[in-house]
Amino acid sequence: MTNVITTDVVIVGAGGAGLRAAIAIAEMDANLSVALLSKVYPMRSHTVAAEGGAAGVAKDNDSLDNHFNDTVTGGDWLCDQDAVDLFVKEAPRELTQMEHWGCPWSREPDGHVAVRPFGGMKVERTWYAADKTGFHMLHTLFQTSMKYPSIERYDEFYSTDLLVVDGQCRGVSALEMRTGQMHLFRAKAVVIATGGAGRIFPFTTNGAI
Repeated sequence: MTNVITTDVVIVGAGGAGLRAAIAIAEMDANLSVALLSKVYPMRSHTVAAEGGAAGVAKDNDSLDNHFNDTVTGGDWLCDQDAVDLFVKEAPRELTQMEHWGCPWSREPDGHVAVRPFGGMKVERTWYAADKTGFHMLHTLFQTSMKYPSIERYDEFYSTDLLVVDGQCRGVSALEMRTGQMHLFRAKAVVIATGGAGRIFPFTTNGAI
């Protein structure tokens, strides 16, 4: 028998993107209920394996235009430039917010956040936390998400299908891996935060999860 769960928002994926989305919703409106589904325990998501860092303008000799140009050219001009524009504008604020939540960014001797070059950048702008950036970012987001009672986690729930009615996504179906029971999540909005598609390639560092 399928169990029906009604919520305001369903988020599929509880790695860095899913946790950040859940926190944003909880901060926007504490009355919105959020169901956070993940096929693994959140701390096992692939975000934990990221080492390099996260890009955001931090130095006086850098600019949002520089970050935009480096990103678009680094993407061989295939990037959605509107998305890149939004990303580079939001990145410094988001990375600073991560620090306020407790992410231990590496520091220069004078106390400023340390940044390094990465991925074809012409100016150093990669924030990092030693060699465990993803680990620290994920721990920070996970711990922050636990402050909000409106976020309910469903760990080891394998999403199997989107529920589409009249062209609109109204929820998801998911298999509870521990019991084998199917659950139907009915929602007003669905967020897909299931990570990249690295495993479509024959060689990738993405985990097999």
